[in-house]
Amino acid sequence: MKDERRAHPFRDSHQDRVTAKGIPDTPQTRSPAYRLAFDDNDFLCRDELRPVRLQLELLKPEMLMSEYGVESTVVLFGGARIPEPTHKDRARTKTLAELSKYYDEAREFARLMTLRSVANGHRHHVIVTGGGPGVMEAGNRGAADAGGVSVGLNIVLPHEQAPNEYVTPDLCFNFHYFGIRKMHFLMRAKALAVFPGGFGTLDEMFETLTLIQTGRMERIPVLLFGESFWRKIINWEALAEAGTISDEDLTLFRFVETAKEAVDAIDSWEGAGEKRGVIPGR
Repeated sequence: MKDERRAHPFRDSHQDRVTAKGIPDTPQTRSPAYRLAFDDNDFLCRDELRPVRLQLELLKPEMLMSEYGVESTVVLFGGARIPEPTHKDRARTKTLAELSKYYDEAREFARLMTLRSVANGHRHHVIVTGGGPGVMEAGNRGAADAGGVSVGLNIVLPHEQAPNEYVTPDLCFNFHYFGIRKMHFLMRAKALAVFPGGFGTLDEMFETLTLIQTGRMERIPVLLFGESFWRKIINWEALAEAGTISDEDLTLFRFVETAKEAVDAIDSWEGAGEKRGVIPGR
C-alpha cells in the first residue's frame, strides 16, 4: 500500500495494534472478546464474516493494481499440467507431451504483448495468469523475457501450489474465493487467450463467453489456441444447430495456432472494445 498522509485526525489503527499487545496480562485482556476486531483472525474467519472476507478479497488486489498503475490487461488461461517442451518426456500422457508446444506459444504471446506494455509504462497490455505452473508459468515467463511486469492470481488449494517464479512479486495475489478471483481476471481484461486445459480452464473460458454473450461484459478478443484440441473437446456447431446458442455466438471467439496469429487477431478484431454491457463488478 502507498504510504500516504492520512485524511483524518484519528489515531492510526497500526498504532493501536501495537499498543494493544503491550497491555497488562489479566483474565480480561486474555479473553478473545477483548481482541481488536480487525486484529482477531478467529473472529474474521467466522462464517458470519464471509461477506466481509469477500469484500476484502475483492478490494485488496483492486487497490494494489490501481496503485501500481495497471489499467488494462491481457489474460492467459490454460492448463497447469502442460509442460515446458524440454520437459515433455515427464508428461503424464502422450497428448500432454504434444500440447507442450503451447507452452512456447504462450510464452511468446506474453512476450509480444509485454513489449507493448513496456512501451506504455506497464499501464496497458499487462499479462495476467493464474500464477501457477504450466501455461500460467509460460505467460509470466514471457512477460519477464520482455523486461516487463505481470500479474499472478493464485488460489489456495488442498494440495500445495506456490506461485511461479516469474510473477512480479508486487502483483502476486492469493485467493480463497474462486468467484472473486475470476472477477479480477476480467475486470481489466482487453483480450483473452485460452490455451488447452482442464476443468478450470473450461470454467474460466465459458464464464467469459457467457458474460460477453449476455451483454454483461464488453466484447473483447477471445482467442482459443489449438483448434484441433478445442473442436475435439467441444462440438461448437452442434450447440448452434440445436439452437441452444445462436450462430452469432460462434463469432465471439477465434481459433489461432501461434503467438503471431493471436497478436494479429487482436489487432484486427472487429468490435473489440465495443461496449455491450458493463464489466462485472463495475
